[in-house]
Amino acid sequence: MSALLRMADVRKTYDTGVVAVEALRGVDLEVAEGDFVAIMGPSGSGKSTLMHILGCLDIPTSGTYELSGVDVSGMTEAELADVRNRRIGFVFQQFNLLASMTALRNVELPLVYAGVGKAERRERALESLARVGLADRVDHRPGELSGGQQQRVSVARALVTDPALILADEPTGNLDSVSTRDVLQLFHDLEDAGRTIVLITHEADVAKEARRVVRITDGLLSEDAGVSA
Repeated sequence: MSALLRMADVRKTYDTGVVAVEALRGVDLEVAEGDFVAIMGPSGSGKSTLMHILGCLDIPTSGTYELSGVDVSGMTEAELADVRNRRIGFVFQQFNLLASMTALRNVELPLVYAGVGKAERRERALESLARVGLADRVDHRPGELSGGQQQRVSVARALVTDPALILADEPTGNLDSVSTRDVLQLFHDLEDAGRTIVLITHEADVAKEARRVVRITDGLLSEDAGVSA
């Protein structure tokens, strides 16, 4: 299976004006199409910096990052924004839903930014919400949904552009145990459908749900911790 993303000797240094802080120190990472990978690390390990680069929210100081065979490590902000909108679906811990909008309108937003017409936006958003089991909640606002349902809306929003990569940053961090199991099952369903998922977490019980587990410590990736059953 071909690689969807490939990092080679990726380094990220922040210059505070007093001292240079090396957040990533030569990261090599390859994720195949259809893989489900968890990146696990404590606070200060560099996992947030890695997530920002994986999500094209930032670029490396040096090294290369290829997504779908295209080197994005030297792109302009406008080019990165286009890649984010078209190639990456984000799922965040805080859901990042607009409280004044229905589930349907929240899911439509990436398509609005992509210039998709109204009728097609609605059709694709309805399909995406049905895919995550929320066909009967399309007109509900976030405040009328449980935490688990809100996260499902955010997954539907991530899927609506048919992205190459689903990037989930601590997606169960604000959920109770029942909602956590529901959302993780949804990720397994997406994995079974051939979606590529990279999940950032500090929770071992969440990380072990992935097919591969990679650990980051002090800006360096360790060997895969194993393959889940």
